[in-house]
Amino acid sequence: MNFKELKEIITNYATIVSEQEGVELRSVEIYPGGRGLIVRIFIDKEGGVTIKDCEHFSRAIEAILDIEDPINSSYTLEVSSPGLDRPLKDKRDFLRNIGRNVQITTKEKIADRTFFIGKILEAGDDWVRIEIYNPKIKGIKKKEKTELLFIPFNKILKAQIYIG
Repeated sequence: MNFKELKEIITNYATIVSEQEGVELRSVEIYPGGRGLIVRIFIDKEGGVTIKDCEHFSRAIEAILDIEDPINSSYTLEVSSPGLDRPLKDKRDFLRNIGRNVQITTKEKIADRTFFIGKILEAGDDWVRIEIYNPKIKGIKKKEKTELLFIPFNKILKAQIYIG
């Protein structure tokens, strides 16, 4: 069995566990480690994931993996939150973070640049609208020096919560 097939099988099990545990499955990664495979599963939920959430999820998925035995070598299982610096990829990610500052790098120029830091105002099916502070706007009070931008998802190279 190749990594792609194994990842699909484990993702299916993890999806079942995520529904039972009331968390959202964000991603499954599988790669070779020092002693067998490393299976890393990222989960999330509204308000953030706790250590208890990770423990419960880990026990539940481990029980399934022990019974179904899809991994024919030793492996290390890691369950964690995607973290604050996780990438924002789709509408759901942006909607979850409305009101927070985001750092976005685009594939091509939008409003004469490719790098933005601003507050997420809303997200549509294929775009995000952010408010950015623009010190270049002349003759306007500092509080009012903002610019609203629509950025299509297909133009985003990288987006994550801005911690600064």
